[in-house]
Amino acid sequence: MRLHWICASMLVVSSIFAFAAAGRADEPAAPLKAGIIGLDAHALPWTRIINNPRATGELADMVVVAGYPGGSPDIPKSMELLDKNVGPLRGMGVQIVNSIDELLDKVDVVLILSIDGRAHLEQAKPVFAAGKPVFIDKPIAASLADAIKVFRLAEEHNVPCFTSSSLRFAKRTIGIRDDPRLGDVRGCDQYSPCSLEPHHPTFFWYGVHGMEPLFTIMGRGCRSVTCVHTEGTDVVVGVWKDGRIGTFRGIRDGQRGYGSTVFGSKGIVSGGGFDGYEPLIVEIIKFFKTGKPPVTAEETLEIFAFMEAADDSRRRGGCPVTLESVMKNARQAGSAAEPPVTRNEVFETMSPSMTR
Repeated sequence: MRLHWICASMLVVSSIFAFAAAGRADEPAAPLKAGIIGLDAHALPWTRIINNPRATGELADMVVVAGYPGGSPDIPKSMELLDKNVGPLRGMGVQIVNSIDELLDKVDVVLILSIDGRAHLEQAKPVFAAGKPVFIDKPIAASLADAIKVFRLAEEHNVPCFTSSSLRFAKRTIGIRDDPRLGDVRGCDQYSPCSLEPHHPTFFWYGVHGMEPLFTIMGRGCRSVTCVHTEGTDVVVGVWKDGRIGTFRGIRDGQRGYGSTVFGSKGIVSGGGFDGYEPLIVEIIKFFKTGKPPVTAEETLEIFAFMEAADDSRRRGGCPVTLESVMKNARQAGSAAEPPVTRNEVFETMSPSMTR
């Protein structure tokens, strides 16, 4: 009788331990610890979203724990935002550190959010060397040559990396190709604000917000662009390899906004808009968890080649410029003091059909 009682007790205890172990296995993983490099742009609003104690879903799977201020003294907006952002970020529990190396010791993943695209390449180098997955805010660089270098370094270090504007993930942009009223996409007229900054090419500073949705809707394959420029407006016309036409209207004068008119085989549909930062942040967190970028390096580099070709066309008084030509120039500039480029490298984005 006593032996029966002991065996029964042991069975109960074993069941309790098994249940407890199962409970531990089912417990959610600790949130990813994120660090932000560059506190002079989106750092404050994004941290408010990410560190919200009521965050749910993907947004609950990451927390910003550290920030490196950065800042660009020759861009007044950078210093103005830096001055406003650091205090509130510290108040949300973000540790403000004195170097990127110090930040890297404290985090699992990195967001480079500096407002200045010129800074991103140098800021990304130690992140790649440390093997930390990284999101780089727009613009990924202030030149196509530097954008190429960023993705080449990511490949060399085997580190997941991507960049995007939040405009890409607006519902009426990301889903418009599936709209039954549209049919197959035949063309797109996209518009957005296009303010200028003297240290960045015409479209890199802010026009990129409109370029991203244009390519989300049209897909890759642009062959050449032509730009018409005035003080208040830029209009860029891109010709795709299959004969489709996509345009971007960059607005500096008059009412500004974000949107698109998409031309299809069945109908014409309005799309675009801005749905806030959350859709992009959700995609960033998914990327950090899976290592799979939602936007490829090839597409990003085609967008930046499109913008650089548009700037070249503007300087030439509106002459057509091929993406092949600006890619060739950027590859040469990027490899001047580096090993020769091979066709297998990530930044060789143009297929033969795209470069004829």
